Amino acid sequence: MPLDFVISPRSETLSSLLQTKIDQKTKPLGALGQLESLALQIGLCQNTLTPSLNKPCIIIFAGDHGIVEAGVSAYPQTVTAQMVANFLSGGAAISVFAKQHQLELLIVDAGVNADLASHPKLITAKIGKGTQNFLTHPAMTTEACTQALKAGAEQVLQQFNNGCNCIGFGEMGIGNTSSAALLMHCLTALPLAQCVGRGTGLNDDQLQHKLSVLQQALNQHNGLTQPLEVLATFGGFEIAMMVGAYLKAAECGMLIIVDGFIASTALLVASKLYPQVLDYCVFSHASNEQGHQALLDQFKAKALLNMDLRLGEGSGIALAYPLLQSAVVFLNEMSTFAEAGVDH
Repeated sequence: MPLDFVISPRSETLSSLLQTKIDQKTKPLGALGQLESLALQIGLCQNTLTPSLNKPCIIIFAGDHGIVEAGVSAYPQTVTAQMVANFLSGGAAISVFAKQHQLELLIVDAGVNADLASHPKLITAKIGKGTQNFLTHPAMTTEACTQALKAGAEQVLQQFNNGCNCIGFGEMGIGNTSSAALLMHCLTALPLAQCVGRGTGLNDDQLQHKLSVLQQALNQHNGLTQPLEVLATFGGFEIAMMVGAYLKAAECGMLIIVDGFIASTALLVASKLYPQVLDYCVFSHASNEQGHQALLDQFKAKALLNMDLRLGEGSGIALAYPLLQSAVVFLNEMSTFAEAGVDH
């Protein structure tokens, strides 16, 4: 499965100049804490001393999962399509948060197991009506996986061409924490039990059932370690599209805001293919879903928020976005000691 992304490492040329600019603001050194490192990162990603956040956008990829047949979720598969309708009508958490912070919100049908009504904010890129049950078959063919990667990249390129330079990706797909747990296990070699969480709210017995089902799936597809092979075997169409989206965003030099557990496992796949993608990523929050902190550790990342979120949808992106705005505005507009006539 050939990939032809060209992702340049983030330029560090302006690092010392940016740090000097931050240090000359009217405050004690380091007094704005993580906001200072965030301002530095954004400036480096954009390779400028005066960064800006232009036409910020969240794309939610939605898809269904055949593994739901095995009883791994507390919710029925029909909820995926119902929640897509909720996003489009403005009633979901991400809908109200995106509206609050003036973030463009687009929904992509990557593989929902339903025929969705047309809507101005709905992009139809359906690969199929859900993946296959990976207890018995790979979730998708190699060809379908490639198609999903390309479709995700295409959505990002359209936004980039529209002037967007700051983007984040959410997901909706009943059963996708099962896919994510297996991707994480196969690509990190962490114990499966450390990767499997409660998802939509499983009780202890349901959690043990989920773990048992996923172990059976691992036994069925033994020894997978190559990122794209793991993705095609255990992934979802929405997760595969997110992988392509991350890679295209990094290729375009866009600032990427990463959501929670599912989004981070998609990024894990992307980073195994092109490690440089991480240079462009800001991590919005540490999820309450088991496994997410371990993923953040894999990325050597420090999340901006820790609010016990476990919703998905890109909700953490929208909540963290004002911090990026604050980092940019203090870097660009806060007075220096010299400008303010303040001794230091």
